[in-house]
Amino acid sequence: MSAPGGADGANGATPAGTAYDVVTVGRVGVDLYPEQTGVGLAEVSTFAKYLGGTATNVAVAAARYGLRTAVLTGVGDDPFGAYVRGALRGFGVDDALVATVPGLQTPVVFCEIFPPDHFPLYFYRRPVAPDQCLEPGLLDRAAVRDARVLWITGSALAVEPTRSTLFAALEERAGRDVYFDLDWRPGFWADPAEAPALYARALRYATVAVGNREEAEVAVGTGDPERAAGLLLDRGVRLAVIKQGPDGVLARTPQEQVSFPPVPVEVVNGLGAGDAFGGALCAGLLAGWPLSRVIRTANAAGALVASRHACADAMPTLAEVEALLTERERQPAPAARDADSKRSRV
Repeated sequence: MSAPGGADGANGATPAGTAYDVVTVGRVGVDLYPEQTGVGLAEVSTFAKYLGGTATNVAVAAARYGLRTAVLTGVGDDPFGAYVRGALRGFGVDDALVATVPGLQTPVVFCEIFPPDHFPLYFYRRPVAPDQCLEPGLLDRAAVRDARVLWITGSALAVEPTRSTLFAALEERAGRDVYFDLDWRPGFWADPAEAPALYARALRYATVAVGNREEAEVAVGTGDPERAAGLLLDRGVRLAVIKQGPDGVLARTPQEQVSFPPVPVEVVNGLGAGDAFGGALCAGLLAGWPLSRVIRTANAAGALVASRHACADAMPTLAEVEALLTERERQPAPAARDADSKRSRV
């Protein structure tokens, strides 16, 4: 079974009046990533500019599978805001739900790149980012109600009025699918101790929850993958996904559990891998794939983005993901490679 809309993604924004497959809610920004790796920002001389922000990345990733997507977020009335809108449209993501907030600047985000596993982020979002200023009165209730999936992010719960807007969107869903990206950014919260209660409230609406071990601990009090998945199911979700970095990924429903090790790649920049996972997760679940195929594909999509420099700009198509999986399946298992190596030395 192929992903909805074809493997290679959409070529333009969703026409007015068309129901979305996926609406994501959360942050947007302009990623300024160093073109020199293994050094701190003080030593970097050139940067590459990309579209970024986790909810935005997931919308782009889902669009790459042919899904009709939009992101509910905010930008400033500035050149970077115009860049964001143009980049979204270029990736086939509708920008109709993007608010322009007067008096604020579109955020920029810097990172440092120390492969394979150290990528510090520096958010320039003060005093407040436009995506944290979304008013409930401006909510397109029909868009969030009629979408096949509403993808929400934990960081969108951090600040009012976006927090209230997010819960207003959830109220519109009336039992329809809500995928909760646990997305934990403690620096966004005035009081991080408020987060567990707000996560618990959001989980009451969620049908899918996905996050890493640290994010799971915020949501349910434990980072142990098995226990966290069980507690998320106890909270009412139908699918709990715990990403474990070098230990792979675990996914569990009330009837089934699957796990996969990481797909081996040469890591260039690990940022955005989780968002690629999210876009593939949406595509696979909406297509009705078996759980094992959904998680296997999402796992490989994350690996592909980790092997690339950008986030949104690096999101793969289904054809690229399947090519990576086919390539890895053709490679001998580690034990076989070791044996071949030993024979070659004899």
